Parts: sequence; structure tokens; C-alpha cells
Amino acid sequence: MTQGAGQGPEVERTATLRDFRVPAYVHETGPYAPGTHPGEAAPPVDETYPEGYTPTQRDLPVINRDDTVQVSVDPVAVPQATGGAGPLYVVGDVHGYLDELVAALREQGLIDAAGQWCAGTARLWFLGDFTDRGPDGVGVIELVMRLSAEAAAAGGYCKALMGNHELLLIGAKRFGDTPVNSGAGTATFQAAWLLNGGQKSDMDRLQDHHLQWMARLDAMEEVDGHLLVHSDTTAYLDYGRSIEEVNDTVRETLTRNDADEVWDLFRKFTKRFSFRDEGGADHVRSLLDTYGGTRIVHGHSPIPYLLGEVGSEDGEDDGGPVVEGPHVYADGLAIAMDGGVTMAGKLLVRQLPLDI
Repeated sequence: MTQGAGQGPEVERTATLRDFRVPAYVHETGPYAPGTHPGEAAPPVDETYPEGYTPTQRDLPVINRDDTVQVSVDPVAVPQATGGAGPLYVVGDVHGYLDELVAALREQGLIDAAGQWCAGTARLWFLGDFTDRGPDGVGVIELVMRLSAEAAAAGGYCKALMGNHELLLIGAKRFGDTPVNSGAGTATFQAAWLLNGGQKSDMDRLQDHHLQWMARLDAMEEVDGHLLVHSDTTAYLDYGRSIEEVNDTVRETLTRNDADEVWDLFRKFTKRFSFRDEGGADHVRSLLDTYGGTRIVHGHSPIPYLLGEVGSEDGEDDGGPVVEGPHVYADGLAIAMDGGVTMAGKLLVRQLPLDI
């Protein structure tokens, strides 16, 4: 385990940001499928992926959230383990919703009213996807980096996994509109980033130390019998037969800085729904047998989509999807933690093991 999420030194950035440019073809008709242009309705989500699938279209629709009402939250007392590691918590996809993240962390007693770590030896894992779609992805990254240092100083830890949106943002910053071989024609990271909720404000604020932090994130980890991953896919098997090998392969791919290799990594991390429906439990077992653990905990696929309970884009059907907590499925072997915060769902922070 070599992951050092958020604990690397911050360096003063000297390079200038790449000019933010929208590729002309994003706004033109062309060889893209309907629903791939801004302003068009996104295509329905399909649980199967053809050979050569490429996420250049919006992978999931973004449902506009109404203005949220900020309420004060009384934090709960975090139980402290005696003579060993503290309690274990996981956080689902955040996607730039900093205020919702702060409220959820405080509700679980992990931070205080000032936003400082107050959970002692507790252990906190973020499952990836900090940016895009929501208003303050860079703010989320900076909070996680700061909490990593504060938790370590208190004897606990705060760590994070690599999500597909981290790969997407890294690619958009490094490669911009450089064409890549998508398996279904040419594409660019910048076009895919824009179509999947990329925020200009995040790109404007993104600095070298943010990129370095993201590029060092692990892809998977096993903690207390829980195999933590971002995506509900078996694509991790393509990168190694052990957790260490997968993490090393992902980091080495990013270090080589080859646009096509990073695109292939992003494409595979974007696949979803491998654990759902017939054969899903067997797919989970294949990962557990290879990497260890007795249960998989993942983000990436919003629980409303896993359950088939998705609100409309205009939010006028039933007030939006209702998410009460994590979704346990695949014969009880998988726990989904993406509460669908981008579609007026819920940003989930929960202690493991779940009381079910």
C-alpha cells in the first residue's frame, strides 16, 4: 500500500493554465450519437456495452438540483476503537457538491462546525469522483487533501480512490483537444470532459499539486474485509492479479503520459453495472477471489439507476429519486455508495460494516 492521498507537499505552481477552449465540433453535427451535444437529451442508460464502447457521450444525465436549504447538523459522536484502528467510514461520489459533503461529514461526527477533523483515529475512504457536474470540484479536492493531513496527525486517516472523473480531469488538463483513438473513431479528453459535466471554474483553479495528488491515488484497496473500488466493473482484472499490481499499473500508465493509454484506462473505469442482474454476483466473486475481501463497496453507478428509480430531467415527476442509504445487492456481496447527488439524490457517508 503506497497510497499517500493528500499528504504530499503542496508546491507553488509556476506553469500557466492551458487556455480553456471548447472544440468546435462539440457544437456541430457529426458522427456522434444523438444526445452527445450540449443541450440535447441524454440517451437512455444501457446496462450492456458493445465492443469498443467509448464514453464520449454524457454517460448519465445531470438532473438540475433546486436550491438546497442549508440546515444546521448536530454531529454524532464517533465511536473510538480501543487499542487498535478506529471506525471505518466510506464516502460515495461527491461530484463537486462541497456543501453537501461538509454537511454529511459533520452529521457523521467526522468534522466539527469549523470543518476540521474531529474523529480521532477514525478511518475515512473516499471512493472517487470529486469533480464535474457540481459547482466546486476543486474545493472538494482541497478539503480531502486537508482532512488527510489532519486525520493523520490525530492518529486516523483520510484516503481516496481514483474515479473515472479524476482520470477525465487529468486527461482534459494534460491532453486537451489532442485526438485519441476511442475504438469508435477519434475523440478528445476535453470534449468528453465537457460532455460529462466539466466545469470551467474547476479548470481555471486547477493547479499542479491538485493534479499530482489525483495521479497518485490508488485504484482499489481492501480494508477490514471490504474491497473498495470506484467502478462497478470487472475491468480492474485487466490491470493486475493483486491490489498492489493494479495500483502500480494505473500509476505507471499515468506516469507514461500517453494519451491513448490514459484514454483506454478512463474508458474501462467508466463501464458500469457489471454486478447487477443475472451473473452479477459471479462477477463480484471473481473480483473478491482475485483481490481478497468478502464484500465489494463501490461508487460510480447512482443507486437510483441501479434500482430503476430515476427522476426526470425537469424534476417535476415525483420530486426526484429518494435514496435512504447504501444499496446492498448481488447476493449481499456488493454495496453501492453513489446516492445520486447530481440528480437531487443524496451524498452518502456511512460507517462500515453496515448494520443490515
